[in-house]
Amino acid sequence: MPHVPAEPAGASSPPRANTVVAVLALAGITVSLMQTLVIPLIPQLPALLGAPASDTAWAITATLLAGAVATPVLGRLGDMYGKRRMLLTSLALLVVGSVVAALSDSLAPMVVGRALQGLAAGVIPLGISIMRDELPAERLGAATALMSASLGVGGALGLPAAALMAEHADWHVLFWTSAGLGALACVLVLTLVPESSVRSGGRFDVAGAAGLSAGLVCLLLAISKGADWGWTSPATAGLIGAAVVVLALWGVWELRAGEPLVDLRTTARRQVLFTNLASAVFGFSMFAMSLVLPQLLQLPEATGYGLGQSMLAMGLVMAPSGLVMMATAPLSARISKARGPKVTLMLGALVVAAGYGAGVVLMSAIWHLVLVSAVIGAGIGLAYGAMPALVMAAVPVSETAAANSLNTLMRSIGTSVSSAVAGVVLAQMTIALGPVTVPSQDGFRVVMAIGAGAALVALGVAAFLPSRRPASAPPAAQHTVPAVPAEAAP
Repeated sequence: MPHVPAEPAGASSPPRANTVVAVLALAGITVSLMQTLVIPLIPQLPALLGAPASDTAWAITATLLAGAVATPVLGRLGDMYGKRRMLLTSLALLVVGSVVAALSDSLAPMVVGRALQGLAAGVIPLGISIMRDELPAERLGAATALMSASLGVGGALGLPAAALMAEHADWHVLFWTSAGLGALACVLVLTLVPESSVRSGGRFDVAGAAGLSAGLVCLLLAISKGADWGWTSPATAGLIGAAVVVLALWGVWELRAGEPLVDLRTTARRQVLFTNLASAVFGFSMFAMSLVLPQLLQLPEATGYGLGQSMLAMGLVMAPSGLVMMATAPLSARISKARGPKVTLMLGALVVAAGYGAGVVLMSAIWHLVLVSAVIGAGIGLAYGAMPALVMAAVPVSETAAANSLNTLMRSIGTSVSSAVAGVVLAQMTIALGPVTVPSQDGFRVVMAIGAGAALVALGVAAFLPSRRPASAPPAAQHTVPAVPAEAAP
């Protein structure tokens, strides 16, 4: 039988379920805002912080690395000690990081603040896991689809807001605003979201956490800095080699550990494995839009294909994709209920491929880019809603947060690789614009084509997923691992 928590959040009171979903989605959107928060500031950071551009890039890299480390660790801790507790911890770190960045006028505190913000990256998988424990089955599909889509929604909607504040207010206001949103989310979660009674207990795998963190830092640091250091440089090659060795040793440790950080045997199950592979490829595909469209919009019209728009206008053009993601989430749940989440994921990948295909030829007017971003956003909304449903249908309820966190991590790795690949393409395919070179139109078309190809690869990977019953009726097998009842949380 499906798991029923000790005190269901919505079984007898639908408004309570609505409240839980709204609060968790707000928390997810707040955290995803961190992706685009500093984008309007990137050209100004060297002057604002008194440091060279190569150093101020750490304001982006630190968030990426911290998020990669925190996501699987907080997921496992959530399964063990309480998902709501870890969610509150993540939001508190976001608030502290935002305050540190808001008070900074030099590089070091800014990087520290951005790293602390990155440690909140586990909020979305933790929120999905809370939904699984607390919501009635008929509400779960739509709720998890909305929560998963909040990763893209916050990023898309945050860009115009951040650009507006950066243009018309002191840049510190960006971080004070994120601190305020994080504090609001903390209060709402504390007062309106119940703590789940489902906990696995056990001992935390410190060695496994250290090994995975070290391997991910080496891998993502090489990917994110490879273009600056040189892809064949000793530093890049050394980090990639270290990542391979450390992650291999970590895998051996996890297979032998009695209480591993990540249950690799569960991860190797066909449904979990192919969902995570599809997530990584899909993450690669979706990020191409974030790299191409803003540049096309902001490049000067003298190039012959740039649209010469401001940062604020660029944000407004990108915002509809976030709204489309949010609107598509309920549709994703309905398709998964009727046909199964495998079909939804495949449909989402096909829509994203179509959007990128249209983008190869439609890039000469603002409405072209609005249309392309909206189509891609619709595909992302469909696919992101299906991924947690696929994962949760194949793992024990006591491992929900860890499994969702690993899936989120795979998406993040995909986006990091996408950024590196697109950067190489756009750096190689350039034209001269006065004394500087800028990416050529053919370069943008190639990146769009790569995005379409990656979406089709994700479609092919998803085709190997086993067919399952609709997402609204999770199989009883997922609840066979007993959970340790938790004490009542405040």
